[in-house]
Amino acid sequence: MSGIWRNKVQRKFKMRGYSLRVDALSEILSFLSNYEDAEYESLKDEALELLLDFLQQQSLKSSILDLEAVQRVINLVREAVSATEDNPGTSMSSSFTVIDAFLIPKFRYDPIRKMFCEHTGRLPIHGDASSKTWLYRDRFLLLSQRLSRIPHFSTSSFNSDLSEFGSYEISKIQSLVGRTGVSWVMGVISQLEDGHFYLEDLTAAVEIKTWVFLNIIYNITTGYFSENTIVLAQGEMLLDGTFQVQTFGFPPLEDREKSISLFTGHDYFGGGALSREDTIRLAEMESMAVNEMFVILSDVWLDHEEVHEKTLRKLNIVLDGYEKVEVVPSLFVLMGNFCSHPFNLSYNSLSSMRSDFGKLGEMIANHPRLKEHSRFLFVPGPDDAGPSTALPRCALPQYITEEFLKHVPNAIFASNPCRIKFYTQEIVFFRQDLLYRMRRSCLIPPTTQETTEPFEHLVATITHQSHLCPLPLTVQPIIWNYDHALHLYPTPHTIVLGDRSEQKAFKYTGTTCFNPGSFSNDKTFVVYRPYNQEVELSALDI
Repeated sequence: MSGIWRNKVQRKFKMRGYSLRVDALSEILSFLSNYEDAEYESLKDEALELLLDFLQQQSLKSSILDLEAVQRVINLVREAVSATEDNPGTSMSSSFTVIDAFLIPKFRYDPIRKMFCEHTGRLPIHGDASSKTWLYRDRFLLLSQRLSRIPHFSTSSFNSDLSEFGSYEISKIQSLVGRTGVSWVMGVISQLEDGHFYLEDLTAAVEIKTWVFLNIIYNITTGYFSENTIVLAQGEMLLDGTFQVQTFGFPPLEDREKSISLFTGHDYFGGGALSREDTIRLAEMESMAVNEMFVILSDVWLDHEEVHEKTLRKLNIVLDGYEKVEVVPSLFVLMGNFCSHPFNLSYNSLSSMRSDFGKLGEMIANHPRLKEHSRFLFVPGPDDAGPSTALPRCALPQYITEEFLKHVPNAIFASNPCRIKFYTQEIVFFRQDLLYRMRRSCLIPPTTQETTEPFEHLVATITHQSHLCPLPLTVQPIIWNYDHALHLYPTPHTIVLGDRSEQKAFKYTGTTCFNPGSFSNDKTFVVYRPYNQEVELSALDI
């Protein structure tokens, strides 16, 4: 096989965090050579991606792969490919790639060179004090560079007019001292003193009197405004040194395609950067994937107490239904919590959860078509087993999943959040009771001018903030060095927000967002067809 493919294989494995020994690399190239004479060259790419997907689910002693580890995964891939060839009516699971939050590349915007720079090297889980500072700085710079390209807020050159757009130049907070008249500023809402709120940018902070928040004497945009959110504010300085706000809102969004075109070659999403030729080829394959279907459930309690056993029966009904359809779903996404009460080691939760997952594996194994031709992705919930409640959360512990994997070896246990790349589409999965927390942390009541629907306010907040969880760190801890795993830049095609609140779907500025609801409580789930981004809100009628 050509040196081009040798380099490509090494690069793909390196992006996933693996190194290959010489004999392991030779084995992979030998496996891919079986597709040399394939009618479509793309099958070789699919085989490589499928190999990486299966490898990601294995229990490895080291990130340096030897011949034995590679051979074991290749055998699994061959079985999956063989099963698909035996039944052409089934979906090929290699159409998507699952990306763990801890493997997402980290980019930092450099305001001097006006470009994104990729972080190289390992990121420690326990960062130092500067890591926390950079968390806020990176969020601010990300939105600041996006705002600089919005015509309304662009600085005119050579005193020229901006046609129908007005010139609303953003002032640094430091420059407000001694200034009169109306100014526009961009800053983070901070409570630097108890009961005193400030707008803070990279230069200074200015206080906003508490009464400004409590009296409806200003205009605000759709969304939830809490501490740590980044806002645009129009107002003027008062004689006592405080800033009186007249208009309050989130930084405007930028079209996804524009964001991508300005910084080509960067792999913001993870899964590898695509060349123009690869993008065209994958888009053609995507246009033919009309039968691809994802079934998404949230709050899948696996308790075997009498009152909760109904959940497993309901899940079995769903599996029975899809076992009989002509083309089975490509993917089942099961999001936590997987237990009706918060995980607690003192009540033998670990061993009972291991047993519960084993019984779930048996249930899926009793549906042979689903076991062979569908993939099962598990995303942990906020109360599931794990080292901490900080985001992003790692996958469920291996001890819990071992029994399940004996029955369904190709299942994927991912982080929360996690990402899926479906050909050219980017899909983000996040399980958190975010709506309740955002509403509780709100500093001012949301406006009702555009919508009264809480879910729509939530979607507007996370998309404009380009962040999945823009809550104060005191409300939701975040691993400082991995805050980038929650960034939504460029804006993905689809965002799945698993939440205990009512099942909802909403398309906002071209992005499809939906909440599958609580399966255990409401018997609701979602069927998603990525081919046309169609969302089907479903529920069991039992």
